[in-house]
Amino acid sequence: MILMWTGALALSILIYVLLDGFDLGVGILFAFTRDEPERRHMLAAISPVWDGNETWLVLNAATLFGAFPRVYAALLSAFYLPMIFLLGALILRGVAFEFRYRTERMRWLWDLGFSGGSTLATFIQGMTVGALVQGLPLSDGQYLGGPFGWFSPFACLCGLGLCLGYALLGAAWLVGKTEGDLRDRSYRQLPRLVAGVFVFLAVVFVYALAENLPIMHRWLERPYLVAFPVLGAIAAAGLVVGIRRRIDHLPFPMTALIFLAAFGTLAASFWPYMIPFSITVDQGAAPASSLNFMFWGLGVVVLPLILLYTGTVYRVFRGKISGAAEYH
Repeated sequence: MILMWTGALALSILIYVLLDGFDLGVGILFAFTRDEPERRHMLAAISPVWDGNETWLVLNAATLFGAFPRVYAALLSAFYLPMIFLLGALILRGVAFEFRYRTERMRWLWDLGFSGGSTLATFIQGMTVGALVQGLPLSDGQYLGGPFGWFSPFACLCGLGLCLGYALLGAAWLVGKTEGDLRDRSYRQLPRLVAGVFVFLAVVFVYALAENLPIMHRWLERPYLVAFPVLGAIAAAGLVVGIRRRIDHLPFPMTALIFLAAFGTLAASFWPYMIPFSITVDQGAAPASSLNFMFWGLGVVVLPLILLYTGTVYRVFRGKISGAAEYH
C-alpha cells in the first residue's frame, strides 16, 4: 500500500507539472507580447483547461497530507512562507484571468497580475525543488531552519530554470494549439528556450559537482540513472526536428518527454527518500489502517474521476483554435 501511494503521488505530481506547467508557461510568455489580439489568442488556448489543471495541485496536497503526514509536516514547516506566496500568486493569476476582460483602463494591471502571478508561482515551485535537492536542515524529521532556511543561490537558480522550462512547455503548447502569427512567434521562441533550458541544466550540473551535493553520489552508486538523460537527449532531438520541419503536433510531446526524463532522474536519485536525506518513504507513511481507508475514497473514486475528467476535457477541446477565438 505504501508503494501504491508513492506511485500515485509521483504520477499526480508529474501530471501537474506537465499540465499546469504549460499554462503557467503561457502566462510567462504573455508578458512578452503587447498585441491585444495575440494575448486574447493565448488566453483562449488555455481557457478550457487551466483551472482543471490546478486540480492536480490540490490532489497532491491531499495525498501528501493523508498518506505521508510526517513529510507534509516537515515540508510545510520549511516552506510555509513560499507556499503563502505561491497560493497568492495562483489566486492573483486566476482573478486576473477573469477581470482583464471586464475593464479597459486597468487592463494593464490585470495583465501584469496574470503574467506576474504565473512567473512567481513557477519560480517558487522551482526554488522548492532546488532546496530539496540541496538539502533541508532537518533532524529526526523536524525542521530546524528559520523562515529562510530553505533559501540559497542554488534554489534561486532552480527557480529560474523552471521558469525557462515552463515557458518552453507553453511555447510548445501554443505551436500545437494556435495558428497564424502567434504560432509563428511561438516557433521563433522555441529554439531560444531550448538553448536556455540546456544551458541551465549544464550550469546546475557543474554547480552540483563544485558543491559536492550529496545527491551527486547517487549517480556513482546507480549508473542506470544515465537512461534518463539519454531519454531527454532523444526527446530534444525530436523537438529540434519538429521545430525545423514545422511539425505542429511534435514539440509539445517531445518537451513533455524532456520533463519526464528530468522528473525520473530526480525521483530515482531521491529514492527511497521523500525528503533527501532525512525521511524515507516508509518513515513518512501513515499507518496501514489510514492508507487502507484512503484507498477506497481517494484511490478508487477521486483519482480515477479526475483522470477521467481530465482526459474528457482534453478530448473535447482537442485541435487548434482560430485567432478569432475568445475566452468569454
